[in-house]
Amino acid sequence: MTPTALIVVDSQNDFCTGPVAAARYRQDPARLDAVTTNAARAVDLARDRGIEVVFVRFVGDVEHQGPSWRRRNERNGWAPTCREGTWGAQFHKVAPAPGEFVVTKKACFDAFLTAGFEEHLLRRGIEHLVFAGVYADVCLDSTARTAFQKGWHITLLVDCTTSLLQRDEDTVRFMAELYGARTTTHDHPDTWCDPLGRGDDRCSVTASN
Repeated sequence: MTPTALIVVDSQNDFCTGPVAAARYRQDPARLDAVTTNAARAVDLARDRGIEVVFVRFVGDVEHQGPSWRRRNERNGWAPTCREGTWGAQFHKVAPAPGEFVVTKKACFDAFLTAGFEEHLLRRGIEHLVFAGVYADVCLDSTARTAFQKGWHITLLVDCTTSLLQRDEDTVRFMAELYGARTTTHDHPDTWCDPLGRGDDRCSVTASN
């Protein structure tokens, strides 16, 4: 059995709904609504099966931004997203349950750049990360890329994510080929936990904190 965690990336209002998301997301808004709904369902399914859920959130306040980040925003005319304490930073359709781990990225894409994320996975003995959330070609990909390089197995729930700038199918193919990511959907949770394709569909349940 492979110790597995569901990693929910940036399921927050500014990325998933409302005027900020509408201004940046180039695909059909119905697609964004569908994948965020499926991601919330995946969280429920994980909890029902005793699979650990880890939430990654983003805050983009100016004081957290590096010079290059600020320059990009100024060039593109972008205001900070998911500012701490605002509606935009709140979780969308999901919320961490008591005891579930939450890591906050401060104006960065990759959760591994935030203290505590990697340490939590190692402490819990997690070997396999199942990804949901947004955006597949930005923060989710950045975190999955580092995870792969550090030795974690990767599974992508393709109906629980969507890309911001690329075509969804291109992002999925890229991750599958470059990171060896397995792909499946939220409604087949028994397939989440077999990162090596061995037919062992059981998820190992990690010990409580």
